[in-house]
Amino acid sequence: MSQPFSRFLHPFDVARHPRLEPEVKRAILASWASDRSAVRDQPALRKPPGAKRAVSIDDVLAAMRSLDGATDRTTSLQ
Repeated sequence: MSQPFSRFLHPFDVARHPRLEPEVKRAILASWASDRSAVRDQPALRKPPGAKRAVSIDDVLAAMRSLDGATDRTTSLQ
């Protein structure tokens, strides 16, 4: 998968994508949260290679937490 995150504009676009497996969503969001994606002199922002604009680390972490909630709901329904 070559820079799959570059087509997403916001972390919740990743979290809500209907065809991505949860593990893929987590991997993409983890790459966004990584210090390697931090914007120089603005540590609260992340801009992965190929992304059109920076996003808040808070938004990235919120999208990751939303995946945890979705997993919890799916597990409880089984």
